[in-house]
Amino acid sequence: MKVVITEAYRAEQASLHANGNYGNMGVKYGALISALLRSTGAKSLLDYGCGSRRSLLKTLELPPDAVYEGYDPAVPAYADRPLPAELVCCIDVLEHIEPDLLDNVLDDLAELCDPFGFFTVHSGPAIKVLSDGRNAHLTQQGREWWLPRLEQRFNVLCIKPIAAGFCVMVTTRNSAFGASFPQHVAAPLAESGPATVSSAD
Repeated sequence: MKVVITEAYRAEQASLHANGNYGNMGVKYGALISALLRSTGAKSLLDYGCGSRRSLLKTLELPPDAVYEGYDPAVPAYADRPLPAELVCCIDVLEHIEPDLLDNVLDDLAELCDPFGFFTVHSGPAIKVLSDGRNAHLTQQGREWWLPRLEQRFNVLCIKPIAAGFCVMVTTRNSAFGASFPQHVAAPLAESGPATVSSAD
């Protein structure tokens, strides 16, 4: 497995998770992720970058035959290498990744999505700052910057603007769906994505 976080940044993130309202955006996406589980028929969900509070679980309606796994390398309880999942969500995480390791994290997501992924990306500054004074959003780029990087690894099924960013539904390149995916799988995002949600992290 490629390195997805340095030890210094792991400690920084652990401190943020332990000492404040941090990593809580998942709660705003529970209804949408629940709908995507139904539309895709996914039986496994990986919450990549789940945070210490696993806030997605507060509003997620997990089907009785589906399993949830949370992963966050900065939270010891959830830092073990996760299993691939039929749906991987990565909510307001990618903008926090160390720029030198962003390709590694995207590659990691591509290995774990089997075959669907749902990602949100905030393109502006965060409210929070790191201990060295940097903004907590280490990468502040628009979707025109992100899309080529995503398209190197995924088939982009649907993309939708959100406040100060975008959300996207993907399948992996090696997916049996290829570019010819069933239209209904991304319908919840296309029809009713959280267009006004913005990040406070």
